[in-house]
Formats: sequence, C-alpha cells, structure tokens
Amino acid sequence: MISLHTSKEYLIYMMGFVPGFPYLGGLPPSLAVPRLEHPRPSVKAGAVGIGGNQTGIYPAEVPSGWRIIGITPVSLFDVNRPSPFLFSAGNYIKFHSIDLQEYERIQHLIANKTYELKTYKKGEDV
Repeated sequence: MISLHTSKEYLIYMMGFVPGFPYLGGLPPSLAVPRLEHPRPSVKAGAVGIGGNQTGIYPAEVPSGWRIIGITPVSLFDVNRPSPFLFSAGNYIKFHSIDLQEYERIQHLIANKTYELKTYKKGEDV
C-alpha cells in the first residue's frame, strides 16, 4: 500500500475543511476505500489519510472519518509563516516513505528552524 501511495504525484483539487487541508486527487483506484462508518474523535496533525478516491493530510488535530495510513512531521499550516499555507490548489504533492529515525530527524530540524522543504516542478526527478 505505502509503495503504491508514494509512487504517484497527487493534484491538490482544493484546500478544505480545516485551514491547510489539501484534498488530493489521482489516488490509484486500488487504494480507494470507504470512509469509516464511525469517524474517530481525533487524528494527529500531519496524519495522512484516504477517504473514498482521495487522499489528504491533516494540518491539525481534528475528527476524521478517513483511514489513516501515515504521518508527516511537516506542519501544513502556520500563521507565523509569510504564507501560512504550505500548499495551494493546483500544486502537486508526492509522498515519500520515511522510517521513525528520519521522522525524528526532520522533527529536530523543524524545531531548530533548519529544515528546508524541497519543492519540484511536476515531472522533475525527486
């Protein structure tokens, strides 16, 4: 599942239900799953989920009916940034699988304000 999810570039259709939440299109049909019958009261900020034929990233701790498949240490919404939203509609996102050690390393860099998010143009080698 993770290798298939990370093999695609996802188009941000729109920013949604909480500030910074990207609704991503282009999910491989084999990964599409129905929403949960009973939503969770809360998922962590950074959770990566699948709901129906879309995937997305939760920018804040909120309730969710989507199935959670991962988490990112990168903050999607920060009122202290010049542009509070990390993404906008029309951008593309490509996920990368990381292990716990890399997750913690990125968290440390973010805490020290030394993490640099890499951006690419669609189709460029990542």
